[in-house]
Amino acid sequence: MIAMFRSNAALETPAPAAGAQAAPAVDVHDVTVAYHRKPVLWDVDVALPRGRLIAIVGPNGAGKSTLLKAILGLVPLASGRVEILGRPLSQARSMIGYVPQRETVDWDFPVSALDVVLMGRYGRLSWCRRPRRADREAARGCLAQVGMGDFAGRQINQLSGGQQQRVFLARALAQDAAIYFMDEPLAGVDAATERAIIDILRSLRSAGRTVVAVHHDLQTVSEYFDHLVLLNMRVVAAGPIGSVYTTENLQQTYGGRLTILDEAAEALRRAGR
Repeated sequence: MIAMFRSNAALETPAPAAGAQAAPAVDVHDVTVAYHRKPVLWDVDVALPRGRLIAIVGPNGAGKSTLLKAILGLVPLASGRVEILGRPLSQARSMIGYVPQRETVDWDFPVSALDVVLMGRYGRLSWCRRPRRADREAARGCLAQVGMGDFAGRQINQLSGGQQQRVFLARALAQDAAIYFMDEPLAGVDAATERAIIDILRSLRSAGRTVVAVHHDLQTVSEYFDHLVLLNMRVVAAGPIGSVYTTENLQQTYGGRLTILDEAAEALRRAGR
């Protein structure tokens, strides 16, 4: 499986600037984002390491999805800057894969699963150039990798929620990126799909890729991820799971929301065992 993740991203992009090889996967510096003059992110400073599975965790309204969109240039910054792999976004786009929230997608658009995955190859094509046979083969391989090879011709709106999520993950894999951003990739999927997605994320990590994912389940975060960002408009804590995933940090992040903190305490107990 890992062999499918070719290490050619650096070969297809400009030579890195001096010191870029040592730069973090993502460097967010003093980023503020506001909607209708109301800040939703405030002076966010965080550096995310390369080759890790990184979770962004926090309560509803904490700005988790907004942080991903700010990094990707999908929302304007009121202040601050972002670098990806030591470069500004304009120079790093070809190295990025993105899986949006499933709820933000128009599932009634008449395209097949294979068509969706082929969209991940368009960044490798010149203007007005149609996908080649090699692109179609690569797309079919990515569908097979996520267990959807038999559904290549199926209309996307005829698939279940978990199947749709697998297809969008296959689209990201087809980009053959160095770093992947995923907005709640495990939300609303069945247990089999969740296991399949986690297996793929671990394979990406083994191949030296970086995954940054918004995650909502405190009981699985320490099992699935090795680096954590706790966010509530500002960064409460960030670092390796073992040092950041603590009751004190969770209390500061969630502000004493007892049900969530009880779940977190149980997860911490399980992690300790």
